Parts: sequence; C-alpha cells; structure tokens
Amino acid sequence: MTRCCLVVTTHERPDALERVLAAVAAQSRPPDELIVADDGSGPATAQVVAQYAARAPQPVHHVWQTHQGFRAGRIRNAAIAGTNCEYIVLLDGDMVAHPDFIADHLALARRGYYGQGVRILLDEAATERLLQPRSDLPGPLSPGLGLMRRAYAWRAPRLARVLRGAANGVVAVKACNQGFWRDDLVAVNGFDEAMTGWGAEDKELCARLENAGIRRQTLLCAAVAWHLGHPPASRARADVNRARWQETARTGRIRCAAGLDGHGRAEHRDFPVWRGPVAVAIRSQSIPHTRPS
Repeated sequence: MTRCCLVVTTHERPDALERVLAAVAAQSRPPDELIVADDGSGPATAQVVAQYAARAPQPVHHVWQTHQGFRAGRIRNAAIAGTNCEYIVLLDGDMVAHPDFIADHLALARRGYYGQGVRILLDEAATERLLQPRSDLPGPLSPGLGLMRRAYAWRAPRLARVLRGAANGVVAVKACNQGFWRDDLVAVNGFDEAMTGWGAEDKELCARLENAGIRRQTLLCAAVAWHLGHPPASRARADVNRARWQETARTGRIRCAAGLDGHGRAEHRDFPVWRGPVAVAIRSQSIPHTRPS
C-alpha cells in the first residue's frame, strides 16, 4: 500500500487551520503522516496543531520557520525533505477537503504523473458558514459558489479517470491541492527557494517536473476541496516570479539550485499518536530544516 504524507501549509490563520484539520480527521482514507508546514505563525497555531495531534490516528509534525515574507516554497521543502512516505499531497491551510480527498488522490496516482486538484472559491458569507463548528460542507447547489466552481464541487470518481487528461487545459496549476511522488520531487530538488513573494513558485516546480518527463493529470470530479476566502496577498514579486517560471519552461531546466537538498535537521514538536483509548508514544522522524540567516 502506498504511504501518503499530507503537507498542510499555513500562516497566521488558526481558525481556518482548525477547520482544515477537522476535515483531515474525517477522511475515509487518512494520510499516514501529517506535517503542518508553518511559515512563521504564533502560539495560537501551535495550539491548534497540538490539539489535533492529541487525537490524531497518524504521526503529526509541526515544522516552523521565521516569517520573512511569503516563503511557502521553502517551508514546503522542509516538510517534503522530512517524510519517507512515497506519495505527498499538498494542501493549503485554508482548503477544506472532501472526506474522500486523500482516497481520491491515491486512487488516481500513477507513476510518471503529478496530480493537480481543484479549488472551489467561497465568498465571504460561505466562508463564515464553513468556519462554524460542525458545519456541513457545501455542495454543487450551495450558495456562495460561482458557476464553474459548482461543477468543481461535483464528485464522480469514474468520470475523473476519463477527464484527467482533458481537464489539463481548464484547471490552473496551484500548489493548494496537488499530489506528487516523492522521488519525482527529489529528482528536481523541490520548490525553488530563490522565488520569494506570492506567485508562480508552484508553476515553476511543475514546469521542471514536465521538463523531466513527469506529466500532469488534473483531478476534476475528484479530490474536491473548498477554499476559504481571504484578502489577496501582495503581488509585488509576481512579475519577477512569472519571468523565472517562463525561463524554466523555455530553457528546459530540471533542477533548481536552492531547494530540498539545502535542508538540515528540523526543529519540530513530537506528539503522541492516539489509537483508540491508548496513547502510544512514537519516535518522530527527522524533518530537515534550515534556519534562516
């Protein structure tokens, strides 16, 4: 059986993270490991992770770096470098997953491909509803969804197998919902940490994977996740990052210089794993991490 690590990226939004982790707890096929990749959040986020870990059925790790602007690629690398699971699913900390989210990613995973999932954008009112304790997940007919996003909320696993090539031109590359074989990420050295600020670090990674012969498949009608609304991040670096992505696509570059192989031993928290009523102590795996200078 393929072992799966779910990497959830977060920054200073503990209410959203709490809802996201509640959805992880409800998965029909739980991940074998959970890593919260934290770009410099404070104690409230640590408390959310600790509370989840106290009842989680899998090892839980909290990887943290000092916040020095948007550095999602770097903290994702820290998490990826520290797991031995064969398959890695990336999920943003404001993406609430369908109960079959992990099951869908694994059912559709195949060698030579990476999986690109969808996101269903929620408006402010729908976001507030979903953040309420024990709230139901939206459906295709729920208020607060655009027309195209309603189609994204429709889960049909058999149809997903048919559409996974045809949908590549419809769904944009976004790291908020993606699945990769770990050895493919190692081969291209993960995310390019020279790309800081919001924008295109996910597209640049996928361009290098495609340069290396790893093709894309889009998980339309599967691996459904709802995106909680928030103000947009600064686009100050968007043009610079877009240019680097386009250069990668043009030159055929496969490996980045600053990536996975730059990470040493992580600073992380160890949590017990709860199995029924008994807490079993676990030995935490090393999660490589390089402290910022």
